[in-house]
Order: sequence, then structure tokens, then C-alpha cells
Amino acid sequence: MAAAPATSVQGTARTSSLIAIIADEDTVTGFLLAGVGNVDLRRKTNYLIVDSKTPVKAIEDAFKEFTTRDDIAVLLISQYIANMIRFLIDSYKKPLPAILEIPSKDHPYDPTHDSILSRVKHMFSSDPAGPIGRG
Repeated sequence: MAAAPATSVQGTARTSSLIAIIADEDTVTGFLLAGVGNVDLRRKTNYLIVDSKTPVKAIEDAFKEFTTRDDIAVLLISQYIANMIRFLIDSYKKPLPAILEIPSKDHPYDPTHDSILSRVKHMFSSDPAGPIGRG
């Protein structure tokens, strides 16, 4: 007996949940070696390798594609690349796929630039009881 496809928060049926990644070659290679990579029947991948020659338009297009695909549940993006398309990241409001900014080998993580972390901090700071007062 086959299991029914999982239903996401948005109400669309998902047959699988992939992780997509937009990052430098070393970071993408590490995730591919960990088994994150996927190529579908149309030869579309779930990753974009960004180097100094990659145009910002290609990064924008990959972000838009990955955030509209039904089979992607999480999008990992190197923070320095996210800074190149910060306007798209900041305007993205959907719960799925979740966007997570990650460090890369040459660019350490800076929490002051992470818009998702800023939203979470804002949610908790607007709560008068705060996380400590709830217990």
C-alpha cells in the first residue's frame, strides 16, 4: 500500500522534499558529497555553483526557480551570495521552502546580515513576556 504524498503548509502536495543550495564550489561540493544533489528528468539540478564570473542575474534566477519549485523544502544560500540578492531574500515571505543563510570557507557567518534571524529576533522582542517570562 503506497503512502499518500505529504501536504505542505501551503496546501500543495509534495512528492519529495529536497534541499537546494546556492553557494561557492567548495560548499556545493561538500553538500553533493553528503547526498544533497539531485538532477530531475528535465536535467534540472537543485544547486547553483557561484564563482566570481557568475552574474547576479543568474543568482536571482536560481533563487526564484528554487523558491517556486514544489519539490524543494529548504534553500541553503551562502551569506555573502545572499547579500548580492538581499532585496529578494528580504521580500521572500513564504514558509516553504525555508531559506537558511550559511557561512562559506572564505566568508564567515555574520548574524547582523541574516534577515531571517532578524525576523525571528523581532518576533520575540515584540512579545512583552519574552522567551524568559514564559516558563
